[in-house]
Amino acid sequence: MKDLLEKLSNAHGVSGFEGSVRQIIEEEVRPYVDEIRTDKMGNLIATKRGGSPVLMLAAHMDEVGLMVKYIDDKGFIYFTKTGGWFDQTLLNQRMVLHAEHGIVYGVIGSKPPHAIKEEDKNKVIKAEDMFIDIGATSREDAEKLGVRTGTPMTPDMEFKSLGNDMVTGKAFDNRAGCTMLIEGLRRIKDVKATIHAVFTVQEEVGLKGARTSAFGLNPDVAVATDVTYTGDHPGIEKKQSSIEMGKGPSITVSDAQGRGIIVPQSVLKWLKEAAESDNIPYQLEVGEGGTTDASAIHLAREGIPSGVISPPSRYIHTPVSVLSMNDLENSARLIAKAVEIADRFF
Repeated sequence: MKDLLEKLSNAHGVSGFEGSVRQIIEEEVRPYVDEIRTDKMGNLIATKRGGSPVLMLAAHMDEVGLMVKYIDDKGFIYFTKTGGWFDQTLLNQRMVLHAEHGIVYGVIGSKPPHAIKEEDKNKVIKAEDMFIDIGATSREDAEKLGVRTGTPMTPDMEFKSLGNDMVTGKAFDNRAGCTMLIEGLRRIKDVKATIHAVFTVQEEVGLKGARTSAFGLNPDVAVATDVTYTGDHPGIEKKQSSIEMGKGPSITVSDAQGRGIIVPQSVLKWLKEAAESDNIPYQLEVGEGGTTDASAIHLAREGIPSGVISPPSRYIHTPVSVLSMNDLENSARLIAKAVEIADRFF
């Protein structure tokens, strides 16, 4: 699992440009399913044929990133954010520009402290005031490198191991979910259900791929796999998030103060029983901010009962997310066990 997470974390696929990630996932998942196809939106749908019930397991492929908005006469690049960023985490990052002729590297520059006026030192720099330096001398020079308006960008950050079972990297939201879904499929043996493992596009910009794929598949029940933020590090209080690293996957009860999803009791009972029957540690989550593909899936057609399983992750939506491989392992165990007993509930 660690090797797979590393491969997926190091891959680049901002919302709307998930092709390279999709290619990796297709190769990894092929041995465990009967059929693979890509739909019109770009969602990868991997199906393991069976009987009833019909399950949809979703994990989004896209990551937050940036997009070129404007190149000035000196070749400096201004950008828009793709997905949710806290602006301060962007400053002085190195970026990968996925240009027409291949990869171009750039840095989000800033004034040196020597040149900042005293009254400006405590001001937050907004993303709209930041720029990217790719070493170009003019707009024409940047364009010769293949950089244009609309060129997508992702952080230049590689996966690394930390102490104990912790790892760090970019795009754990949601390459961790993709990893646990692939590993879950690998673990599933004799199952009566039909399984649609859907690796969705454009979650970070409106849950778009989940909405269209759920409409097309019309499953009996669905589970979204994603990461969730924790309340176990400095700067955040436990009352904001009771989720902790190392204590197992999170099972969502409600997110976004109920504006996202309020998980049906039947789905909660199913997921909790799956965990308890296999001695898998888990945590229950009531979230205030953020949501997942499940929020779009459960509103498709006449409504699809949906739940969420998430490995905890620190510092999500930054290039330096951290998670526990043991939590990820238990998340994969839980998704596999839930599938195995689904016919008893739906």
